[in-house]
Amino acid sequence: MKILVLNCGSSSVKYKLLDMEANAELGSGAVEKIGMKGSFLKHKRKDGQKVLLEGEILEHQVAVEYILGVLTSEKHGSIQSLNEINAVGHRVVHGGEKFNSSVLIDEEVIKRITECIDIAPLHNPPNLAGIRAINELLPEVHQVAVFDTAFHQSMPDYAYMYGIPYSLYKKYGIRRYGFHGTSHRYVSHRACEFLGLDYNKTKMITAHIGNGASIAAIENGKSVDTSMGFTPIEGLMMGTRSGDVDLGVVTYIMEKEMISPSVASTLFNKHSGVLGVSGISSDMRDIESAINEGNERAQLAWNMYEYRIKKYIGSYIAALNGVDVLVFTGGVGENQTSTREYVCNGLAFMGLKIDNDLNAQTYGTEVLLSIPESTVKVVVIPTDEEYMIASDTLTIINGLEKNIVFK
Repeated sequence: MKILVLNCGSSSVKYKLLDMEANAELGSGAVEKIGMKGSFLKHKRKDGQKVLLEGEILEHQVAVEYILGVLTSEKHGSIQSLNEINAVGHRVVHGGEKFNSSVLIDEEVIKRITECIDIAPLHNPPNLAGIRAINELLPEVHQVAVFDTAFHQSMPDYAYMYGIPYSLYKKYGIRRYGFHGTSHRYVSHRACEFLGLDYNKTKMITAHIGNGASIAAIENGKSVDTSMGFTPIEGLMMGTRSGDVDLGVVTYIMEKEMISPSVASTLFNKHSGVLGVSGISSDMRDIESAINEGNERAQLAWNMYEYRIKKYIGSYIAALNGVDVLVFTGGVGENQTSTREYVCNGLAFMGLKIDNDLNAQTYGTEVLLSIPESTVKVVVIPTDEEYMIASDTLTIINGLEKNIVFK
């Protein structure tokens, strides 16, 4: 079965076409700058060759048309006809309390995703645009929604509730939802398979660390806590997001700077975090270069970023009453060797020990970093959200019970 995975953002559409039977990627890429000057499609062919195609792409439906066109093109495509696409799986950021698993998309599901727009105004509208584009362009093809929030719906109420009047939770659904659920679910499953452990009898902490970052505590296959909250801004300091901030700071800045809630949201989501502190970049590679040149603000941003990762992991060890496995994933988690070393060495007091030489040589590959004497197994597992979305889609389309088969 050939499954197209779509991840629609406000100005981009990422995609991957997978042949699930052959376990092969048939093509992948992204449309960037939708609705802006200089929009383009970057495509990786089945043979690995990369292609850049420029054009005027004003909306998501046009972007999806471009994607379908390149996948079927004689020069760059990997399928001869759109009829070869058996299903489409969509990443949907927010399912609220309405969805605790992936679902086949119908009009009722679209209605419920639409109802979540109030709590995900930046994410759910483009997700819906992708769904409607496929409805228009491939009306006979089944679609599946895979929610970032679904995996964390197993959290207990004392972990997801905020200390605000309960009436506001009932009225507006204000609570911790958590995000990156598809990634946390994939790497936690894969880590247990890699280590030969029983997923349903293992305490794990998964650290999805990149420009956006979150940490999850997983006990016996269930997410019991996670660092992101009502929105993706809570928790760790990220590339451009502030992470945890005293609410008094938010209202104080709004009053002093005389800014509206929407401007404040932009400030804390787009201009804060590593970028805001360093004044240089949201990319940790740029921060590292600046540190090597003696930039003190870059060093401060780096220290803050790493410290919060270690602090959250430590708090989740307490929440789990101990941990069996620590997983690093995401762009930084998979490739930033110094961050892994800082975090793990900072937890050595509890018997966690890694091979620092092996860690220094590990970039983006599955590997066991901890030494045999370590009380916690530490692994790097590259995430594969697209595979997870395709796997859920395959299971639902086949009408099978969820029994994910990993690569």
